[in-house]
Amino acid sequence: MADPSAIVEPVPAVANGTFPAPDAAGETVAAIAQAETVSAADEIALYDRQIRLWGLEAQNRIRNANILLVSIKALANEIAKNLVLAGIGSITLADHEVVTEDDLGAQFFVSEADIGKNRAEAAAPQVQKLNPRVKVNVITRDVRNEQLPAFYKSFDVIIGTDTDFLSLTTLNAGARIAERPFYAGSSHGFYGYIFADLGTHEFVIEREKSNRPTAKAAETATRSVIDFQDKVENGKKIEMVTKRELYTPLMLAKDSPLPPDMQKDPRKLRKVHPLLTCIRTLWDYQRHGHGTFPSHSPADLQFFTSLAMEKHKELKLPAATLQADFLKSFIGNLGSELAPVTAFLGGQLAQDVINILGKREQPIQNLMLFDGEECAGPVYALHPIFPDNPIPAVAAMPIDAPVMVI
Repeated sequence: MADPSAIVEPVPAVANGTFPAPDAAGETVAAIAQAETVSAADEIALYDRQIRLWGLEAQNRIRNANILLVSIKALANEIAKNLVLAGIGSITLADHEVVTEDDLGAQFFVSEADIGKNRAEAAAPQVQKLNPRVKVNVITRDVRNEQLPAFYKSFDVIIGTDTDFLSLTTLNAGARIAERPFYAGSSHGFYGYIFADLGTHEFVIEREKSNRPTAKAAETATRSVIDFQDKVENGKKIEMVTKRELYTPLMLAKDSPLPPDMQKDPRKLRKVHPLLTCIRTLWDYQRHGHGTFPSHSPADLQFFTSLAMEKHKELKLPAATLQADFLKSFIGNLGSELAPVTAFLGGQLAQDVINILGKREQPIQNLMLFDGEECAGPVYALHPIFPDNPIPAVAAMPIDAPVMVI
C-alpha cells in the first residue's frame, strides 16, 4: 500500500507576500512571526488564552491535529486562516485547479501575480506566514476520487469546500471508512452552508450544577448523556457532562425529513428558512448529473424551479414559504463569492473543528445555513427517521476497503 505522505509535498517559507487584513483571530500573528523556534513555555504563553478556555489537554490535541482542506477558494481561505492561527499541527491544502481572475475578488492568499498557478501552491506560502509552527503541505492532484483508504486515515479531520455534491459525498465516504470527522461547506454570494458528519462524537459540556439531577439518558434522537462529574470552582458547583452525538452522512441527509417535533408543529414549519429547500435542490440537481449550476436559459430555470417546489413538498413545508423572489435571488448568487459571507462561514466551521478536536462544546448537528441578507444562521438536524431506530446504523468497514464512488 502506498504511503500517503509520499504524495504530500511540504511548502517552504517564502520571504515576500501579503497578510490578510488583521482581525480578532489575528491577535497572535505578531507574536508568532517573531521567532520560528520557541520553547514550550513560550508556546504556552502564546496560546495562553486558548488554554484557559479549553484546557492544556485540548490544546495538545489541537496542536497535533492534521487537517485536509480540499478546494482552496475564498471559504477555504477563511477556514485555513482560523485553524492555523489556533495552532493546529499541520494542514494539507488540496486543489488541482489554477488561480483565475475570478479568484482575486474574495480570496486573500492569492494575488494577480498568481494567475495561472496552482491554487493550493499559490496560497500555501501565505498560509505558512500566519504561523511558522504549523506545517503546511500541498497536494496538486484531484483528491476528490481518491481510492486509497489509508490516505483518509492519515488526517484527523477532512474538509471539503466549494465543490459539487458527488465530490463531497465521495470525500465523506472516505472519511467514514477511515472513521474521521468530515465537514462540507460552500458559499454562494449572500448564501452558504456548513454540513458536519462526525460519525460518533463524544464531547464535554461544562455548566453550573442545577437542582435538577442529570441522568444518563437520551436527550434527542441523536444525543445522549453518557457520563457526568462534579467539581467546585471559585466556590461554585460545576458539572462536567459527557455527551455522545450520532451523525448521518451527506448522501442520507440530502433526502432526510425534518425532526419529528418540527413536522408536527405548523408554526415551526412556517419558520423553516427557504434556503433549506434551495440547498437541497442544488444537491439533487448535481446528484443527478444536470450540471454544477443551472444556466440562465428559460428551460433550465424552469426545471430548477420545478425541482425546488418538489423538494419543498417533500419537506412538508407550506407552499407560501418558498417565494419566487427568493428562489430567483438564490439562483442569481450561485457560484459567486462575497468576503463577509465566507468570513462568517469560515469562522464558524473552523471553530467547530477546534471544538471537536478539543472535545468541548456541542458541535453543529448537522446542517447550518447562512442567509447574509437576513443575517440568519439556522441549524437543522437532518436524519433518516425509522420506527424504533432513530439513527440508521452505518456498518463499520475495514480500513483497507475500497472507497465507493457513487
